[in-house]
Parts: sequence; C-alpha cells; structure tokens
Amino acid sequence: MGERIFRLAIALTVGVMVTRYLGPEDFGTFSYAQSFVGLFTAFSSLGLTDILVRELLKSKEKHYELMGTSFWLQTFGSCFIMVSLICFVLLNNNKPLTNKIILIVGFTTFLHSFNVITSFFNSQVKSKFNAIPAFLGITISSLLKIYGIWQQASLIFFVYILVFDTLFLALGQIYYYIKSSNRLKKWTFKRATAKALLKDSWPLILSGIVISIYMKIDQIMIKELISNAAVGQYAAAVRLSEAWYFIPMIICTSVFPAILNAKTKSIELYKERLSNLYDLMVFLGIAVIIPVLLFADWGIQFLYGSDFDQTAFVLKIHIWAGVFVFLGVANRRWFISENLQVYQTICLGFGMITNIILNIIMIPKLGIAGAAYATLISQFVASVLAPAFFSKTRESFYMMIQSLLFISFFNKILRR
Repeated sequence: MGERIFRLAIALTVGVMVTRYLGPEDFGTFSYAQSFVGLFTAFSSLGLTDILVRELLKSKEKHYELMGTSFWLQTFGSCFIMVSLICFVLLNNNKPLTNKIILIVGFTTFLHSFNVITSFFNSQVKSKFNAIPAFLGITISSLLKIYGIWQQASLIFFVYILVFDTLFLALGQIYYYIKSSNRLKKWTFKRATAKALLKDSWPLILSGIVISIYMKIDQIMIKELISNAAVGQYAAAVRLSEAWYFIPMIICTSVFPAILNAKTKSIELYKERLSNLYDLMVFLGIAVIIPVLLFADWGIQFLYGSDFDQTAFVLKIHIWAGVFVFLGVANRRWFISENLQVYQTICLGFGMITNIILNIIMIPKLGIAGAAYATLISQFVASVLAPAFFSKTRESFYMMIQSLLFISFFNKILRR
C-alpha cells in the first residue's frame, strides 16, 4: 500500500512534469507505444502470478522447479511478443521513432519474467522485499526524469528511463532473492510442471487477453482515427482517472478473508458483508468523483498547461467509470468465492466488445470524448450489467444495483 501511495504521489508530481514537458504529440506517441505493447502482456505473464503463489505454498519442495519453469514459460511468452511486434513494425506505416519505442517497450517484457520472484516473496509474506527495490527504482527514475526535463532531453531519453525502471526492479528482486539464501542456478525447467501450470492458467491467460484489449484499445484507436496528439490529450486524463484504482484492490484484498470466513458461518452474514463491501465501493468512487468534477478545469490548466485543452473534459467523463471499476474489483472476489471465474471472463468479454464497437462509432463523431464515453459505458456493462445475463451471477447484479441506487444503504439505516 505504501508503494502504491508513493507511486500516486510521483504520478501527480514528476509524472505531470514529464507529461507537460513532452506535450500532447510526444506524450501521445509514448502512450500509444505502451498501449500497443500492453495488448500482448497476457502472453508475458501467462496468468501464472497467483497460480505460482498457490503452488509454492502447496509444494515447497519443488521451489526451484516451479520458479524455473514459470520463468522460462514467461520468457517464451516474451519471445512470442517480440516476434509479433517485429512483424507489426515491418508491416505498418508508423513513424520510425514510434516503431523504435514500441520495440524498446516490448523488450521490457523479458525483464518482467523475473516477477516470479515477486510471487515467491508474496508466498512467503515478505512483500517488503518487493517494495524496497520498487521504492528505490521509482525514486532514482524520478530524479532522472527531472534531470531530463532540466536538460531538455528528447522523448527517447524518457523511454530509456522506463527500461531502467524495469531493469532496476528486476535486479533488486534478484538481489533480495539471493540474499534470502536462494540460488538462480538451481532453477530448472520441467515439461510436466509446465503442462500442469498452463492447464490451470489458461483461463487466466484468456482473461488477461480480454482485459488487455479492453483497457488499451481506446488509445490505439484514437491514434489510428485521429492523431498522436489526441492520444496524448486522452492519456493524460486517463492516467489521472486510473491513478485511484489501487484503492479498491487494497481494500478488497484486506477484507475479503473476513467475507469468506463469514460464508462458513452464515449465508446471511456472508451476503451482508458483501453488500457492505459494494456500498463502500460506491461511496469511495463518488468520493473520488466529486473533487475531480469541481476542480478538473482549473487542475488540468495548472498541471498540464494550455496545450492540453481537451483533457479536463475527458477527465470529467472518464472519472465516472471509477464507480463501476470499484464495484467490478469487489465483484471479482465474489466470482472467486463462488468458483465462477469463467463467468468473469465472459462478462469482461461483453465489456471488451462493447468498448470496441462504441469506440468505432463514437470517436469519429465526438473525438477523444467519444472514447471516454465508450469506456464509461463498457465499464458499466462489464462490471454491473453483464452478470444479469446469467442465472448463476444474477444475484451479484441485484446487489450492485441496490448499492448504486443506495437502496441497501438506506435499508440498513432504517433497520437501525
């Protein structure tokens, strides 16, 4: 949590300085490259993050086998990503600088393979060994960004800082892993273990692909339908809007064990705690929305300057999606507790298809505001509406609607 808050503070200071310095055109080019590579990230992680934690807890004697197999699986996935990106670069008509940035950002996926060490420390409940190098890395990279602005560095300088940030985190993880009396040389790849891991992870790979497309396609379509500068205007708003998404993740991770424990005691208590969680997500979402609506115009002018003249309007639309994102994070825990993960992927698929269709229709008519409206509607579809289509998930739909309309909140007040 400390790391996430620190990153938020950096995003609202150094991140804003970099965005303002680069301007809509260069910042849009950088954001487009990151979004395009982001479409393929599911093939890098292969959905193994949480599964590896589970397996490390279950089979501690297979530690090196699990770590080595997961590492090489993710490295093979990164090879697939790079081949795909190279093919794309050879066939597209982007500017050479844009293609260069895409390949550089794509290279960082190889470094992400060392995130298996993150899973290891999480399984040992030693998250500080993940947080310490992350703290140090973002501090150093932030100082380098400030130096780059002072020296009036080019866009590519800031791209290389992204590589440095990823490399520093990987080296930090390796350092603490070895310091904890573990050896990278003992990592081994076992085909049978790889098959077993992939058998469990394929639904998460599919879900990851859907989420990647769902979250990144808007910026790619803006670039193709409008311009890089439009991507920069839109991305500046989205980064501020999405900066708060860590809040529901931390809260749900903290309280969900208590909700699961309630299920073993009483279904009524279990549903009551779920309802309380949904209510909390709605109130937190609104708590973020209100100040943004009040201060967006002044804030964007102060932070980014007059070049980002469309960003405030986009932000005031996009921020509303946060309520549905907050509910969706809570509802994903419900899917897990009910063992209905397949339905979660289907619901996300509905949101992805809605997002793509609405972007195609609305961006040519409304510009980047159309992309914001598309995101808002598709988040509602994926997080709230889609569960209503299936009998097994309809109960969560009713609970979320009651929270959105404050029905459950007022019922609790009246009962008291």
